[in-house]
Amino acid sequence: MAEANESVRCGEQKPAGAIESAAGRGPFLIVGLGNPGLEYAWTPHNAGFMAIDRIAQQEGVVAANRRCRAMTATCRIAGRPVVLAKPETYMNLSGVAVGALVRELEVDPAKDLLVIYDELDLPLGSFKIRARGSAAGHNGARSVSSALGGDEWLRLRIGVGFNLPPEAIAAGGKRPGRDYLLSPMPKRDLTVLDEVLDRVSTAVRRILSEGPAAAMNEFNRKDREQGNEGTREQEN
Repeated sequence: MAEANESVRCGEQKPAGAIESAAGRGPFLIVGLGNPGLEYAWTPHNAGFMAIDRIAQQEGVVAANRRCRAMTATCRIAGRPVVLAKPETYMNLSGVAVGALVRELEVDPAKDLLVIYDELDLPLGSFKIRARGSAAGHNGARSVSSALGGDEWLRLRIGVGFNLPPEAIAAGGKRPGRDYLLSPMPKRDLTVLDEVLDRVSTAVRRILSEGPAAAMNEFNRKDREQGNEGTREQEN
């Protein structure tokens, strides 16, 4: 699918109808958080970037257009014009790019924005969709909330944490930290994440076709059921 509006840059006037639907509704903005550079490409902290790349690949586009300090691509999902974006500002300043894109595209963050990022408090192999909430220690999410002036924006958090049972933590087991987030993932973990990215892509399509509530009801429940099955398998 050919990309539209490739020459438009942040702050420039948009060609009439370049990214608006026939009904006059503007685009839906999907932002994946991460760090630019090959050294970070396959790290847990770049799960958001990987999700954007997976969605773009399935839509036949590439996030290669520089706009508002982000690499972007445009496509249509469920009949809706969509802008995919990967900020180039590094994780801790993600809000700089997100805020600029929101203003440039005239997006309502509470209705037309989805931010995808990694979550240490969720085990690898899972993800959760939330309509709002605190940053919970995630610097990229904190930067986005600061730029937007609040937490009223849809987020999809991809689990990258260790699935440590409570007794292991009580016995001294530690959750992964900064070094883990910025280190390349082993092949076995990338294999797990690869399957998750396909489910994330499906969930994004459900958000656009049926709305966030329907997507949360379907995919958050699926992840709970899969987590319970994994726990039973470990017990057996």
